Amino acid sequence: MSRGGLIKDRDEPERRCIVTGEVQPKHGLIRFVAGPDGSVVPDLAEKLPGRGIWVVADRAAIDKAAAKGLFSRAAKAPVRAPDGLADLVEAGVAKRLVELVSLARKSGRAVAGFEKVKGWLAEGRAKVLLQASDGSDRGKGKLWTPTGGRWFGCLTASELGLSFGRDHVIHGALAAGGLTDKVILEAGRLTGLRGHDGGNTAAGKE
Repeated sequence: MSRGGLIKDRDEPERRCIVTGEVQPKHGLIRFVAGPDGSVVPDLAEKLPGRGIWVVADRAAIDKAAAKGLFSRAAKAPVRAPDGLADLVEAGVAKRLVELVSLARKSGRAVAGFEKVKGWLAEGRAKVLLQASDGSDRGKGKLWTPTGGRWFGCLTASELGLSFGRDHVIHGALAAGGLTDKVILEAGRLTGLRGHDGGNTAAGKE
């Protein structure tokens, strides 16, 4: 098991973090590139041209890279990290996660609401349990991590609500397949960036 909650695949590409010096699978790292104007640009979709600069999905690591000039060292050229780079990355990853859950919902692979989620868990349909970081611990504790699946509590009730077209959502679940693996990847990154797991009170945490 590796950072971000994914089982390591031997065939998955690995990259070295410029802060820790550790080599690990890409899913636990954030890619940056040097923009045309010499600024550091987060490449969350990993599609921008240029030499990739990789930093573990952790606010302190991103802040250190910016403060210590590690981006310039990795780029082998003077580059400037914008103020609030870690905030920018966190907001971008959160947006990507919200959009992925929304797409999963539209494809029929995600449900929200305590009773619907409980039903999916009981039937073994749920692969991922999502619970709002600011939801009631008592309420969240009545549900459980899917067997062989994942639990994440990195989104707020408002953010999770956006995924389901509501003001707020406390409990959500995703079935296997479709975009679920991408949801797990981004949720793992966001958990690292926010520095906590939202206080997992779900029973049977793995």
